[in-house]
Amino acid sequence: MIIVLTKTVIIIMDGRERVFTLANSNLEQRPAPIPARRGEILDNKLSPLVTSVSFYDIYMDPIAVKEDLWQEEIGDLCIGLAQLFPEKSAREYEEYLREARKKGRRYVLIHKRVTHETREKVRNLPIYNKGRYKGGLIDSGVITVRKRPNEELLARTIGYIKDNGKDSLYVGIEGTYNNYLAGQEGIRLEQRIGNSWKPTSNIVREAINGYDLVTSIDKDIQEVAHTELENQLKTKGGKYGCAVVMEVKTGFIKAMVNLQEVEEGVYKELYNHALGTREVPGSTMKLAALMAALEDGKVKLTDTVNAVGHYKFYDQTLTDSRSWGYGKITLKHAFEVSSNVISKVIYNAYKEDPQKYIDRLQQFGITEKSGINLNGEVEPLYSMPGTKEWWGGSLGWMAIGYEFRLTPLELLSFYNAVANNGKYMQPQLVTHVINNGGIVKEFKPIVKIDKIASQTTINTMKDALEGVVEYGTGSNLKSAFFNIAGKTGTAQIANNNEGYGEKGARKYLASFVGYFPADDPIYSCIISIAAPTNDIYGASVSGTVFSAIANKVYASSYKYHEAINEQSFRASTPFVQNGSRYDINTVLNHFRIKKDLQSKEEWIQTVSQENKILFADLNVTKGIVPNVVGMGITDAIYLLEKQGLVVKTTGYGRVINQSLVAGQETVPGELIHLLLK
Repeated sequence: MIIVLTKTVIIIMDGRERVFTLANSNLEQRPAPIPARRGEILDNKLSPLVTSVSFYDIYMDPIAVKEDLWQEEIGDLCIGLAQLFPEKSAREYEEYLREARKKGRRYVLIHKRVTHETREKVRNLPIYNKGRYKGGLIDSGVITVRKRPNEELLARTIGYIKDNGKDSLYVGIEGTYNNYLAGQEGIRLEQRIGNSWKPTSNIVREAINGYDLVTSIDKDIQEVAHTELENQLKTKGGKYGCAVVMEVKTGFIKAMVNLQEVEEGVYKELYNHALGTREVPGSTMKLAALMAALEDGKVKLTDTVNAVGHYKFYDQTLTDSRSWGYGKITLKHAFEVSSNVISKVIYNAYKEDPQKYIDRLQQFGITEKSGINLNGEVEPLYSMPGTKEWWGGSLGWMAIGYEFRLTPLELLSFYNAVANNGKYMQPQLVTHVINNGGIVKEFKPIVKIDKIASQTTINTMKDALEGVVEYGTGSNLKSAFFNIAGKTGTAQIANNNEGYGEKGARKYLASFVGYFPADDPIYSCIISIAAPTNDIYGASVSGTVFSAIANKVYASSYKYHEAINEQSFRASTPFVQNGSRYDINTVLNHFRIKKDLQSKEEWIQTVSQENKILFADLNVTKGIVPNVVGMGITDAIYLLEKQGLVVKTTGYGRVINQSLVAGQETVPGELIHLLLK
C-alpha cells in the first residue's frame, strides 16, 4: 500500500510501514520499481545457455554532496570519469558538474547504458564511494537484455516469456521456471522534474536477483544433435525434425533439438515438436504390440508366421514395404524387417478382447504424458473399443502405429524404460536451482513406473531391438565400436493433413528410436523427421542421424574409454597407416621413431617391426586402381579421385576393403565403395 501526504510518502510492505519525508513539499514524488536481474540458465557444466546483461544509466545529484567533500575530491572524481568515459576530458567533467551544482540541478546525466562491470568501477570513484546518500550517485535505472550466447541452439526449449496481461505466454524453461528465475523487484522513489520522472537516492527496498537454473543439457551433445539433424533436413528435406537424447538411468535430457522449415533449406527452432506435436509412430509401435502379446502369453518370438506382403482387414489392406512379402519367417525376424504381418498377429490374439490390449499399453505408460517438467506437453490420442473411432480393423492398425498418436518424447520415454530394464523414468531438464553457488533446490531422478513389464519380456524385446540393427531394417546403422539397439518407423501422415502439402498428397514421418551401447545402455535417442522429400524411410532418413550422433557421443565421452593412466602402459612401435611418404616421415621424425627408408615414392606402405617402421613402395599408376587398404579416408579419397573414380564410404577409421580390385584399369566416373573400420 502507498499513501502520499503533503510532505510524506508512506509505503506499507509485509505489514510494516516505511515513512519518507520529502525535503521540499513542492516536489512531487512517487514509488517506482527497481527491476531484478533475471537468473541464468546453465548447461550441466555450468556454461551459460541464457544470461542477463544489464545496462545502467548513471546520474548524479551534486546537491547531495557536502561542501568540504565536494571541494576536496571533485577533481579526482572527474579524472576517474574521464578515464572511464573519455568523450569528455577531466576539466570538461569538472566544469559540467560545478555548473550543475551552482544551478541547483539534482539529476545530472553522467553516462547512459553502462555495463555492470563499469557501474562497479563508477561506484569506487572518489565521492561516489561514499554511497548514494553522501556521494550523490544515482545508478539504479537498469535495462536488462536477455542474451543467448549459443544463438539458435536450444532456442525453443529455453523458451521465453511474453507478459501482456490476459495474453501472457510462458514458454519453455524460461516460462516453466519463471518463479525461480524472475527474482523480486525493488522499490525506489522517483521525483517529478519538469515533465518527466527521475529516480532519487531514496530506495525503499533493494531488488532481489533471480536464482540460476542448472539444466541436464550437455552442450557438446546438443551441438552434435543440432548439426546432424539440420544437415539431414537440408539433404533429405522435411517440414520439421526433432532429436532428443536422454540419459537411460536417470531420465535427464542431454539434448533436445526442434527444427522447422522457415523457407526452402532454412530451419529454425520455432516450436517444440518433441513434446507438443502428436504424430502416428508407425512401426516403432510394434515394440509395444509384441510386448503386450508376450506379457499375455499370446505369442513367442520363435513362432513362425507367413509374411505374404499384404494383410486385409475388411475392405482395407496393409502392405509390407516389400510387396511380395518375406515368406515363412519367425516373429522375431518379422519385427527385425518390420513386416506388417505383426498386425495380423495382434488382431488374431486380441480380437475377442481388444480392451485387454489397450490395458497392456496403459501398463507400459505409453498412453499418458511422459510427465516432463516443462510446459506444453500434450497427451497421446488413441482409439478405444466402444467409441465411434473404433472399427473392426483398429487392432491391426494400432499394432503397427496407426490410430495412435503421441509425441516423440512420449515414445522415447517408453523405449528408454525398455533400455532401463523396465523402469520408466520421468524425463527432466533441470537438475538444480542455485543462488550464489549454493543449492536452493535439487531435482532428483523420478521413477514414474517401477516395472512396465516382466524381465523376461524386456530381455526378449531388447534382443529383438538389437536384431533390427544386426539383421533387419537398421543393418546399415551398425557402429564399429559398440552395438546399437532400436527400431525404424515409416508412417504415412493422414492424407487430409494440409499442413504437409496439397490435400490428398502422401507425406511420411520417418523415425528411429533406440539406445546405445546395447549391452549396457547409457543414452536413448529418438530422431523424427516429418514429410521428407528426397527419401521416406526411417532407417535412411532418421536412422543415419541417430547413428552419427551415437558415434560422435561415443568418441567424445570419457564414459566409454578407459583412462590411459589406469592401464599398464608400455611404449612400443606404433601402428602406422599407409599413405603419404612426406606426412608419415614428418610425424615419425617428430616422435623420434626409427624407420627404414627403403622407398622414395610419394605413396608408401608401412610395416611395423619390433623397433622401427619399414617403408615399402605403394605403386600408383595413372589409369590403374590403387590399393588403398590400410589408408585413412583423406589419403584414400585423394588417390582414388585423382584416378577419376567416384568414392563412397561406409564406417569410420581406416580402409579395410575396397570394391574395385587394385591393379585393374579405371573407368572415369566409376563408383568405388570403401569399407572403413
